[in-house]
Amino acid sequence: MSLKINDQHFLEGENVQRIPTPKNSQKFGAGLLDTCIMHYTAGRDAKSSAMYLSDNNVKASAHIVVGRQGEVYQLLPFDTIAWHAGVSKYGSRTGYNRYSVGIEIDNAGVLEKTGNEYQAWFGKQYMENEVMKAVHRNEAVPRYWQVYTQAQIDTCEQICKLLIQKYNIKQILGHEEISVGRKQDPGPAFPLDKFRDRLLGNNRQANEVSDIAHPSEGAVTVDKLNIRAGAGTQFDKIAMPLINGKQVRILEEQNGWYRVRTEIEGWVSKGYIETTE
Repeated sequence: MSLKINDQHFLEGENVQRIPTPKNSQKFGAGLLDTCIMHYTAGRDAKSSAMYLSDNNVKASAHIVVGRQGEVYQLLPFDTIAWHAGVSKYGSRTGYNRYSVGIEIDNAGVLEKTGNEYQAWFGKQYMENEVMKAVHRNEAVPRYWQVYTQAQIDTCEQICKLLIQKYNIKQILGHEEISVGRKQDPGPAFPLDKFRDRLLGNNRQANEVSDIAHPSEGAVTVDKLNIRAGAGTQFDKIAMPLINGKQVRILEEQNGWYRVRTEIEGWVSKGYIETTE
């Protein structure tokens, strides 16, 4: 599917449908739009989720809803603020509605296993081939999640690529990263880290980000080591401190910080980890 963004800040292309959402009219401040936030709808299907978000009585909205076949519903032009981030913080920045495009992806999110089927909160059931079991980056216990389709991932990548080109987008975040503990989307079924690495590789290199080719092991060397949502003390703590001797798996390095995995995934100061490989 070939897409482009026109001068009115709308997508054009096959399988793109506009759904007017007049409740949102405030424009982004000059130079403030620099982020894409990825969400899942936790709804029954893309069309119903788009209609819900466009409802004047609903205090939520988004720019885009992406369906299971890669179809796109656009509710708002990309120069207009949507209500998708809610109470949000990443680093020292708060209130991400003012800085970001909201991309909702049709996905049920967390599922409960019932016999050989898996059920969403709204009652719809899914077969095993539509489900994965995984640990969320902000949690410690695995749960069941609806998988995303390749068409959805490809469409989201194409849209984000266009947004980067037209609006100089500098970061792609999950709702789960700007609302830690409150939100879980897009969840572990969406390959968020690989997705943004493909799209923002040059920016990441400029910020001295280094993926660990072969993840190594390490151990905490201080009595208590804070684990945070991002690489810096300005990011929120996401769990109780790691204790001396705690074993971690090192996934990535950035500006003197390691992204590590224990029971959860987060960032710790590199100077307090002794590598064992």
